Amino acid sequence: MRIGVDVMGGDHAPDEIVPGCLQALDKLPQGDTLVLAGPQAVVHEHLAGLDAADHPMLEVLDTPEVIGMEESPVEAVRSKRRSSIVELAQLASQKTEEDRRIDGWVSAGNTGACVTAASMYMRRLPGVLRPGIVVTIPTFSGTIVLVDVGANIEPKPHHLAQYGVMGAIYAKGVLDIENPRVALMNVGGEEQKGTADMKQARDLLRNTPAIDFQGYIEGRAVFDGGADVVVTDGVVGNVMLKLAEGLSSNITKALVHEVVSTDPDLGARIKPVVEQLYAKYDWHEYGGAPLMGANGYCLISHGSSKARTIRNAILRVRSFVEADLNARLVERLQAQEEITA
Repeated sequence: MRIGVDVMGGDHAPDEIVPGCLQALDKLPQGDTLVLAGPQAVVHEHLAGLDAADHPMLEVLDTPEVIGMEESPVEAVRSKRRSSIVELAQLASQKTEEDRRIDGWVSAGNTGACVTAASMYMRRLPGVLRPGIVVTIPTFSGTIVLVDVGANIEPKPHHLAQYGVMGAIYAKGVLDIENPRVALMNVGGEEQKGTADMKQARDLLRNTPAIDFQGYIEGRAVFDGGADVVVTDGVVGNVMLKLAEGLSSNITKALVHEVVSTDPDLGARIKPVVEQLYAKYDWHEYGGAPLMGANGYCLISHGSSKARTIRNAILRVRSFVEADLNARLVERLQAQEEITA
């Protein structure tokens, strides 16, 4: 299997990205190849510094242009054709020559540029109206799937209905949830609440075969185990994700501070427990979020990704390819014309 990695994507690129790739090599099967995309001199310099310049499982793709985190996604993708994001999206396209093609790719760079490049070069799967970014969020009631978290900020009802299908397929194929419960994020659980589009999306989801639709769900119920899959628009999903990240980190810090300041000995005793709890809910362990609905496999990592984040992202995108999630999605959508129109 050939997996591409955007060496220049993220706040800590390339210093954290290249070590993350090397960490992943120990867990990849022999015969796999990591295609490192970035300015050739930069990539070779970092590999040489880590004594990995001639590793047989590494291949360097020279992409001299870099798309910054602050750049306009559409303009950057159109003007920087030799950037790592654009060239990886091209190599993931079904039109690529077989000997150069990659099976999936990872980037911690500009999210909008990743979505734009994937949409422009990889295109959409048959029947998909708009791709969506899918994330997993650990809760005390189990892991939940949230879709979309940034790819589509103004979804139509049919888009939201498709996100329910995407999330259910992800929950079953990746998290092994046999019959995922799907809910639609709204300002309340009552039937009369929400906009006209929200109500139409609700009705579409309710009438979608093989989906265990639970109805509306409000924010506080998400972490109470009210659903396995939560469908929302890209704005609400992105805000919710980042709010959850910041809140969990600050609660952990506050807990440690209060205990240590009150009883230093007790603080020392509970420190391992707190560290274990933090690791369990640490987003670095999940690597990133797949862009489901694209005709290929693209995993978008957090802009603040560290080496272990990239390692986990590489392993995760590989698992998506092995699970053939896209084929499952196409099969499901082909049987449901009412949400593909």
